Amino acid sequence: MSDYHAFFQRYMPLLEAHMREVLRPPSEAVEPHYGMMEYHLGWRDEALRPVQVYAGKRVRPMLLLLATEAVGGAVEGALPAAAAVELLHNFSLIHDDIEDESPTRRGRPSLWQVWGVPQAINVGDGMFALAYRALEGLRAHHPPERVLTALDVFVSTTIRLTEGQYMDMAFEGRLDVGVEAYLQMIEGKTAALIGASTGLGALLGGVPERVWQRFYTFGRYVGLTFQIVDDILGIWGDESTLGKSVATDILTKKKTYPVVYGLTASPVADQLQALYAGPPFTEEDVPRVVALLEQAGAREAAWQMAARFHARALGALEQMPYTSEAFQALLHFADSLLIRRR
Repeated sequence: MSDYHAFFQRYMPLLEAHMREVLRPPSEAVEPHYGMMEYHLGWRDEALRPVQVYAGKRVRPMLLLLATEAVGGAVEGALPAAAAVELLHNFSLIHDDIEDESPTRRGRPSLWQVWGVPQAINVGDGMFALAYRALEGLRAHHPPERVLTALDVFVSTTIRLTEGQYMDMAFEGRLDVGVEAYLQMIEGKTAALIGASTGLGALLGGVPERVWQRFYTFGRYVGLTFQIVDDILGIWGDESTLGKSVATDILTKKKTYPVVYGLTASPVADQLQALYAGPPFTEEDVPRVVALLEQAGAREAAWQMAARFHARALGALEQMPYTSEAFQALLHFADSLLIRRR
């Protein structure tokens, strides 16, 4: 089965060059505004000097381009959408950091920590608008009807992102958030944009609606799998691999899938609710909470849910008439999610 990493390595410089062009400042007077965007994207330091630091794997645009190639389309014609998807994702992260009061992002101070909340909000707004400007580039490669369809998918996805973020914030402090409500939330926050990425990629490869919709469904379930596995690793992962403390999700009382399951659908729900309703956790509380989650069967329940979503992702592309290495790499990516240091 083809390795998706090789495709990602080929796509990355194309994507980065396209994104840099979209973020090119129109005048010297507003250059710092764009410099702050580039800081968030890992291209500048706090003094706005050029650097190249880790700024995420760009998974969503990579999957979009991979889906385009999987159906025999031209990657160059999908780059505007790939840039748009990544800018939309990063807009959401800039605003998430403000809303969550997160002091760091990918090992560096969050944008709002460096330049303040008002500027960070404005930078996020600018990146949001530039995502749509990037999408306009599709007009040079595709017929109007296809461009309008892509715009419709993109707008719907943007709305889903805000709905997911609303639910995430509304769940804070609540102990009655059930598994179904949690899944609905991550459908918006995570799955919608990954589904849009693979769906748009296939659409821009020129396939009929019934086909690109299958690719959308594939990406949607890949997104759900991705989030559930991420939730598991946030409690039971390998710290040296993750690059962060696995106690963080517990200490912050984050409502991840295992926690929601333990709080609402397990024999130890009452004990966990008493702990989560109490004072802030300390490092000493973490082992007890994790032990209760183990007793609740939360880890295994989460793996079972992830495996179920993975199967649905693969099922969406069953009997598709594609045999290209890119198509095989897309399936390989989905498979890789279930072997992320289980």
